[in-house]
Amino acid sequence: MNNREYHSELVSIVSSLPEEKRIEFVSKYNNRAHNPLVLFGINVFYLGMLGVDRFFLGQTLLGILKLITLGGLGIWILIDCFLIGSATRRKNIEIATAVADSLKIKIP
Repeated sequence: MNNREYHSELVSIVSSLPEEKRIEFVSKYNNRAHNPLVLFGINVFYLGMLGVDRFFLGQTLLGILKLITLGGLGIWILIDCFLIGSATRRKNIEIATAVADSLKIKIP
């Protein structure tokens, strides 16, 4: 998922909420969302070899595999430099959808 698709999807989710719930959404979303640049930094600065970036996204199996293979002896780390941003944005859309759904269900 590229940045344009991510922002378009996020705007769509926010606009589906009633006006009075949008501030609450932004607050909850910002507390749970991940920054793709931070995960890129984790990947590049040796923690990617330990699978920390994948564990951070909730991808436990990939994190364990990356840990066991020490980042695929560096190859997986290089590949993740290109993939981790997209994976982070997808995870953030899942988080945004979950937060929006919880706000829609909530009865005042």
